[in-house]
Amino acid sequence: MMLAALIIVGLLALIAVSAALFIRIYPAFGDGPGQIKFRNYEESEHYADGKFHNRLPTKALDTSMRSLLSLFTDKFKNQSKRTPPGELPVFPLDAERLAALGPTSVIWLGHSTSLAAIDGKILLLDPMLGSNCSPVPGFGAKRFKYKQTIHTEQLPLLHAVLISHDHFDHLDYTTVQKLQGRVGRYFVPLGVGSRLVRFGVDRSLIQELDWWEEVEWEGLHLACTPARHFSGRALTDKNATLWCSWVIRGKNERIFFSGDSGYDSHFKRIGELYGPFDLTLMECGQYDPRWENIHMTPKQTVQAQLDVKGKMMIPVHWGGFSLAPHGWTEPVELVLEEGRRQGISIAVPRIGERVAGGEDAKAHPGEKWWRTVQ
Repeated sequence: MMLAALIIVGLLALIAVSAALFIRIYPAFGDGPGQIKFRNYEESEHYADGKFHNRLPTKALDTSMRSLLSLFTDKFKNQSKRTPPGELPVFPLDAERLAALGPTSVIWLGHSTSLAAIDGKILLLDPMLGSNCSPVPGFGAKRFKYKQTIHTEQLPLLHAVLISHDHFDHLDYTTVQKLQGRVGRYFVPLGVGSRLVRFGVDRSLIQELDWWEEVEWEGLHLACTPARHFSGRALTDKNATLWCSWVIRGKNERIFFSGDSGYDSHFKRIGELYGPFDLTLMECGQYDPRWENIHMTPKQTVQAQLDVKGKMMIPVHWGGFSLAPHGWTEPVELVLEEGRRQGISIAVPRIGERVAGGEDAKAHPGEKWWRTVQ
């Protein structure tokens, strides 16, 4: 009996050590800021005890036994509704379509990844074009089937990449690898620069910002603004890096990207300081009552749009992966329903389809294309 117990303990210790070594060696996890520091994070008012913190105490997940049990059982419910029954339509990213990006417009690439054009600059938001939400190919949540795959190599030369946080569904190792030599600058929240350096990005191309910090770059005004979320890519690095939203302001137009966030008063403050916005990309999916502090419901997404004073909203964080128990079309259906009640303009483009802002903005066709997927 004693020998068997010792063998079990030894095996568990071996597994733990092997996992720690794998995380340390495999580059997709990315080094934490303790390995490569761009600045003294202790100077940030959002940093304490070796971790970043939300403005208000925020529990990412209800970890009570009842909640965890319900989460396990919900994983096996409504499987047929959580993923599309067929391939999603995709507009090809050909040269003609990319040439028509400007002057102010957005092309949604699925989930939270988008191309944004403003004042002649092309920006990529949250680089994730990989097939799985995982550090290891073939594991983790699998991307929905698209009629045409969007390859990283199809993207134009990018003036900059903006990253909201380091979760696998927003920052993908393979995507960043394929962008090597094709990006002029990376703008990231505090700590995320170390991830990129581990991925092979030249340190001189990376600029880290804290909440409410601003930078003038190539004629654009960028502001790193708050979000209510969390971060981490391994078991031991929760909140070792910061998370954020982004304000992109050109000469005449403005774009806002919410990143991942629970609803909070920061949206109203952003609207007061930087609004109104011609285009917004607002999180509307992967929500659940068990993690309501870190992801908005569709109703809250619409309220956040009102708070930031957005003119045209593009719902994101859906149409890519199933990371919550709700149906795959539920977020967009509910956000449109609430948007009608509140009188806001919402564009729901197909993947790869351009949405214009500024003087070129127009009512987006009302076709509910997701209902035709079969």
